Amino acid sequence: MASAMLKRSMVVNGIRVLGTRAFASSSVTVGTDLVSTISDVSLQKARTWDEGVSSKFSTTPIKDIFKDKKVVIFGLPGAFTGVCSAQHVPSYKKNIDKFKAKGIDSVICVAINDPYVMNGWADKLGAKDAIEFYGDFDGSFHKSLNLEKDLCAALLGHRSQRWSAYVEDGKVKVLNVEEVPSDFKVSGGEVILGQI
Repeated sequence: MASAMLKRSMVVNGIRVLGTRAFASSSVTVGTDLVSTISDVSLQKARTWDEGVSSKFSTTPIKDIFKDKKVVIFGLPGAFTGVCSAQHVPSYKKNIDKFKAKGIDSVICVAINDPYVMNGWADKLGAKDAIEFYGDFDGSFHKSLNLEKDLCAALLGHRSQRWSAYVEDGKVKVLNVEEVPSDFKVSGGEVILGQI
């Protein structure tokens, strides 16, 4: 499988990018500076309701997530859904030590869900110690990057596409977006680990 994917890779600005999707229409591409491009957007760290109340429902600005850090971030259609729970998150969780060995400061999972659902899901997966979970409750993060997908036909509403990125100091170095949200070919932990 890995060799088949490598045959579909291309080099953009000296960086290998996997997948077959054309990114010309996306707001985010390899080279995009997330800190300056979407500086007015913030995410909500996964937490319990009581933690939300005590923090006065605080949010985390994009610059606090990416500035001066090496981050692997992956987005998925939703908490408690099939591929997301059975394959996507586990592919990062089982490789967390390899990410840390490559100098990655944070591995982040983000979905268009509220932070309380993300917290419950992270607990259920036993992944909170390895991966940081964030909610994009109103979809503004994904909309800003043109990574939102209408999944109303599956009764999910507007959700995230399935994607992954490697970001250094706010700049996107690698970006992988699946052709359809049910695919799990280019956005997994093993794939991006080989791109760093």
